Amino acid sequence: MRRIAIVPALNEEETVGRVIDELRAFDPGFDIVVVDDGSTDRTAGIAADRGAHVLRLPFNLGIGGAVQTGYRFAFEHGYDIAVQVDGDGQHDPTQLPAILAPVVAGQADLCVGSRFASGSGYQSSFTRRLGIRLFALVVSAVVRQKVTDTTSGFRAVNRKGIALFAADYPHDYPEVEATIMCVKHKLRLLEVPVEMRERGGGASSITALRSIYYMTKVLLAIFVGLFRRYAVPLEKEHRR
Repeated sequence: MRRIAIVPALNEEETVGRVIDELRAFDPGFDIVVVDDGSTDRTAGIAADRGAHVLRLPFNLGIGGAVQTGYRFAFEHGYDIAVQVDGDGQHDPTQLPAILAPVVAGQADLCVGSRFASGSGYQSSFTRRLGIRLFALVVSAVVRQKVTDTTSGFRAVNRKGIALFAADYPHDYPEVEATIMCVKHKLRLLEVPVEMRERGGGASSITALRSIYYMTKVLLAIFVGLFRRYAVPLEKEHRR
């Protein structure tokens, strides 16, 4: 199976090199594509120096646009499995075997690394934890399956998932909406417990006020998503 890691990155010059090095150490056979979402620092150059494929977006599309760009690359180049790994160093590649195993074994089309599945109690701000818990309750009710971490970007998909996300990937609140989209397309969803690290550099833009704003907007997006008609997955096969 041909596998690729999709690494969306925006001004992550402090961490993207280490992320690539750790992915290579985990599995030298993993191809890596870094999607530079309009960075103004040396993110793209560092990624290229480390031997990753680099897709430079002409301006900032946001996380959804960057991730979809990575999935289109994976689809067009015939990859069988893709994993998402954030460029800020929070996702530990040593946790990837747990995320990959159900997809490789054919038990899931999408496997998400959950910070809450084991009950370990992920540490973050109160408002952020509250929002994640609230989203989990709402999404679980919508998809009729227990979901504990709807905002985790640490995930793996098979060819079905690649084809779906290459055709259509939510741009505003991607992880939450993508989970619902997968279930609507009858993809099998599974969560596995993982531990995540602190950011390796830079600072998160999420504040208490932004968390409240984000919660409100995501809940509205979930409601709208119930009536949204999603794009049909791409079907044409591309092989190198």
